[in-house]
Amino acid sequence: MNNDHASSDPTGSTGPTHNAGADGPDPTSTPAAPVVVGRPAGNGGRRVTIRARSAGLAHSDADLVEFLRRAGLLDAEDLLDDPAWVHWQEGPPHTYGPN
Repeated sequence: MNNDHASSDPTGSTGPTHNAGADGPDPTSTPAAPVVVGRPAGNGGRRVTIRARSAGLAHSDADLVEFLRRAGLLDAEDLLDDPAWVHWQEGPPHTYGPN
């Protein structure tokens, strides 16, 4: 697996647990993973946040990858199963609720 994900991060972070100092959030006050995929909604989809900012409602892995691509993570497909980068809240990963 390619571990140079941080090189494609436009924020300049060296990884998900990097302390951004005065210019960024305190890592002790934010989730360890910079990407949080919320629990499946009753009507389908999962809320996605990237570095505590709302990215949208994903209805598939393709939606999630697109949100990550827009955030500058060009190798997003490789990050979906990496718990250092993506935290899936409740429910199994890669499921998005009713079809």
